[in-house]
Amino acid sequence: MSLRVAVDGRELRAGVRTGIRRYTLEVLRAAAARGLDCVLYGDAGTTLDAIPPGIRPVLLEHRVTAWWDQVALPAALRRDGADVFLSPYYKRPLAAPCPVVITVHDLFFIHYPGRRRRVYDATMTRLARLYAHGADAIVADSEHSRRAIVDRLGIDPGRIAVIPVGLGPEFRPAAPVMAQRERYGLGPRYALYVGNFLPHKNLPRLLRAWATLAEPMRAAHRLVLAGGDVLRRPALQALAASLGLADGVGFPGIVDDADLPALYGGAALVVLPSLEEGFGLPALEAMACGAPVLAGCRGGLPEVVGDAGLLVDPEDERALAGAIARVLGNQADRQTLRERGLVRAAAFTPEATAERVLDLLQATAGARPALSTRAG
Repeated sequence: MSLRVAVDGRELRAGVRTGIRRYTLEVLRAAAARGLDCVLYGDAGTTLDAIPPGIRPVLLEHRVTAWWDQVALPAALRRDGADVFLSPYYKRPLAAPCPVVITVHDLFFIHYPGRRRRVYDATMTRLARLYAHGADAIVADSEHSRRAIVDRLGIDPGRIAVIPVGLGPEFRPAAPVMAQRERYGLGPRYALYVGNFLPHKNLPRLLRAWATLAEPMRAAHRLVLAGGDVLRRPALQALAASLGLADGVGFPGIVDDADLPALYGGAALVVLPSLEEGFGLPALEAMACGAPVLAGCRGGLPEVVGDAGLLVDPEDERALAGAIARVLGNQADRQTLRERGLVRAAAFTPEATAERVLDLLQATAGARPALSTRAG
């Protein structure tokens, strides 16, 4: 009897472009390639055309999220005779009839950098501990995330597998064509940021650092902040204007998936000055596309970037400006960073990530018997 793997597929929604979605898809593709019996559980919002061939989708009634998580899903796992269940999130069914592997990408939902919410954080910490302690295994994206899980949730480190996020095959060296340059307002030369505009992304410091660059360098380069965070964009636009940068900073919104490799590959610099990251996928994507990368030396970013990019204290605006000026002003440095980045990124294959997750699922399924009622 083959292993029956069950996966929470609610991240597979139209318009959703997250690391969790990509992670889920790569695991599903690997499961299909390995010939595993794989059931994907979704709800009315799940996009079935995104599911790889060989995966059996099952849509469950969605009243409220807690009901789906704790009532509909456990009943389906029991009915379908799942041998092991993968949650791409930190949460899980509390009464699952089979072993459960959860995925903790970061702990921002407990303690967001620079924000204190005592009651909320205490409540979420207790809930996260409940989920984590009852899971049969935990996947973390980085050693940084693993340490945070151990320290904040009190989990035995031996129960946590560090499995880095894998890159999709579309991320490879490319360059923007004229239509893309016009669509996203890139100009001839540009530095690029890709992501949301949440406070931990540290974009106000990036803007202030950019404002201190020599005027000829700023005139020769456009700073492009790409992301669909329309709620926080006006504040950043106002800051740019107050710094005299309104004409030199672009906010093109969301970059289409098909265009993203070219925008990375054509950048003179990709900068990710985050105060905290569980992993830092844009840095890896940029390196795979041949872009020089500058990143904050915090969170999981040093593990991702290694010695293939420049790492800087993200709270030191002078150091940040100096690193930007160094890369933009020195073609030899840019070429060295490009070459190192390509080598570094080549190690983060989606196949390696997905295969390690599947190996963990198979090992976890054998760790304790599932209460299977499988008919076939």
